[in-house]
Amino acid sequence: QIDGKETALYTLCNKVGAELAITNYGAKIVSLMVPDKNGKMTDVVTGHNSIEEYLTSKEPYFGAICGRYGNRIAAGKFTIDGVTYDKLAINNGPNSLHGGIKGFNAVVWDAKQIDEQTIELKYTSADGEEGFPGELKTTVTYHLTNENEVVISYQASTDKPTVLNLTNHSYFNLAGHDAGAESVMNHLVQIHAEEYTPTDKLLIPTGEIAPVAGTPMDFTTPKKIGQDVDADFEQLIMAGGYDHNYALTRKKGEMREAAVVWCEESGIQMKVYTDLPGMQFYIGNFIEQENGKAGCVYGKRSGFCMETQYYPN
Repeated sequence: QIDGKETALYTLCNKVGAELAITNYGAKIVSLMVPDKNGKMTDVVTGHNSIEEYLTSKEPYFGAICGRYGNRIAAGKFTIDGVTYDKLAINNGPNSLHGGIKGFNAVVWDAKQIDEQTIELKYTSADGEEGFPGELKTTVTYHLTNENEVVISYQASTDKPTVLNLTNHSYFNLAGHDAGAESVMNHLVQIHAEEYTPTDKLLIPTGEIAPVAGTPMDFTTPKKIGQDVDADFEQLIMAGGYDHNYALTRKKGEMREAAVVWCEESGIQMKVYTDLPGMQFYIGNFIEQENGKAGCVYGKRSGFCMETQYYPN
């Protein structure tokens, strides 16, 4: 039990043998088993063995739903309709990150398994929780299709104007969750974005929307993550690697392909689709030694995230 609520693990299985395991603590994806090129079931997301490990982890976002506000809010304050909210929890330098000290990743959701392939998770965030205005009722649904798609749907309603940026923070390694940084650096990535939002040294966007062309940020044609990651390029040096929002479009709207990732080792390919305007591409630069599933240890860059989102801040 956490905060007086039971935690549990739920497993979704599709007709072709893929499995998605979810815990209602943080609405986290704990494992995702998909077949590799030889049909061997491979767990492609990082995670922990137990709730105890999730509670003590230095990386509290493995597989989590981030909220109320995924990514950073500068100085933990914002203004809506002339009202300034400046008491957001500060948990990332001078900024508020992923909803604050106790964001949606650290609360127990009410879970209901709808069928073998679908789970619905609900959480009500009180007015003023982590400094955000309005009572917010959120529903996140995970659905595992027979095409091995993980479909994540987000809905929320509030009784006061507020800000919201919900995303999933799974770290992927398509060679297997325990295959390490070397295999991540060898993944081929294509991101369908000709622009990104550069940041200052505190990783807050400067307001500029810059072209990726001619820079190490360019993934418009497929390239290995490791190809340019250590380039002498200020944006990469400040962030310690890729940790940037790609401007997929300047408006929200239609569902479209945002990115494709290939792993030659396993033959597994992942495609990302979203109707949101941005996607944070992050490669685990800040992971330290983390005890993971089945006795493995995750180090720096041992997983990559593709967090579909509204632009940060």
